[in-house]
Amino acid sequence: MEEIKAKSDLKISRVSIEFKRHLYKEIQSSGSRLISVAGARGTGKTTLLLQLGKEKKLDDVLYVALDDLFFTHQNLYETASMFNNHGGHFLLLDEVHKYPGWSRELKLIYDDFPNLNVVFTSSSILDIQKGESDLSRRALRMQLPELSFREYLQFYEGIALPVLTLDDIFQKHTEIVVKVTKNLKPLKYLQTYLQIGSYPYYEGNRDEYYQKLLNTINLIMDIDIQSIESVDYQHIAKMKKLLYIIASHVPFTPNISKLSEKIGLSRNSLVLSLQMMEKAELIHTLTFQGRSVSTLSKPDKIWLHNTNLYYAISGNRPEAGSLRETFMLQHLSVGHEIQLPLRGDFLVGNYYTLEVGGKSKTRAQISDIPNSYVIKDGIEAGAWNVIPMWLFGLLY
Repeated sequence: MEEIKAKSDLKISRVSIEFKRHLYKEIQSSGSRLISVAGARGTGKTTLLLQLGKEKKLDDVLYVALDDLFFTHQNLYETASMFNNHGGHFLLLDEVHKYPGWSRELKLIYDDFPNLNVVFTSSSILDIQKGESDLSRRALRMQLPELSFREYLQFYEGIALPVLTLDDIFQKHTEIVVKVTKNLKPLKYLQTYLQIGSYPYYEGNRDEYYQKLLNTINLIMDIDIQSIESVDYQHIAKMKKLLYIIASHVPFTPNISKLSEKIGLSRNSLVLSLQMMEKAELIHTLTFQGRSVSTLSKPDKIWLHNTNLYYAISGNRPEAGSLRETFMLQHLSVGHEIQLPLRGDFLVGNYYTLEVGGKSKTRAQISDIPNSYVIKDGIEAGAWNVIPMWLFGLLY
């Protein structure tokens, strides 16, 4: 126990708290004793856990990675019990999916040690969803997405901006733009964000950054999906081919029959593969409003999960319209329900209709739709129902 506590103290003491993800404040203010943080690999979950421990007294906090060799001879419940007996209050568990039986032991820890507050993470959203059955009424579930444009500006450029709500943007976008652009030219940074800004590990070399993204994709496919869903290697290879096809054609309207033939998967296997890739946060899928969706329903449209993935996977400069829609979908999907409208690009919360385009985009297609807006790329400020696209990058 002393050895793993010493490791914890060292890691916590070394972490920087200069930049914190938006989820940090939500966790701090939640009041829950058991919090699950899920998200894609590389989004900063480990750093988030260590930062949560940084502002506690070291005697009160224990950080452990569940793949530590310590757990070859010690189980999680016993570790929590010893920590509790030493007067600890904050248990931070990283990558719980690497520990067999984690869900059952976490349930016991929650029930038996009411003085312990536990935050746990997993790099695989698939595993969290599968293992949470015992914790459904106990754990508060939170999601850590990729860096937003706002977080990118703070992390890479040292520019701090407030988080906006959708109502802020739709009702007060002109006033907000006036305030923000007094000291910032957002379009100066937007294109760089679209290329290398979604993850907090860009170090000045784009080729190396994209290689890290490709390595992350392979880890998700080869380890997360393969081990959790018991998918064989040949199926994984076909899913990688499917991801490349999507990256080369997004926004992608899938013809399931043709895709099945091209990839070599049955229709049902193809649909299930798309669902696994979406849960693993490699793609976004949407269906049209009013359409009933079943387990084996095909999506109506597919995008990659963020704009950086286009550059990493396809190796080419992506089409501008794909980048715009992906940027909007990435930011809107955090905390909002999105569907495909019959006219326009996105229906948000079954209320707002959005048409996304470049400077020349008009309202002609949605002019008679209530609560409809044109979202334009390449403009710093808008007016009335025309809003600059970059502003949605401040939603989280």
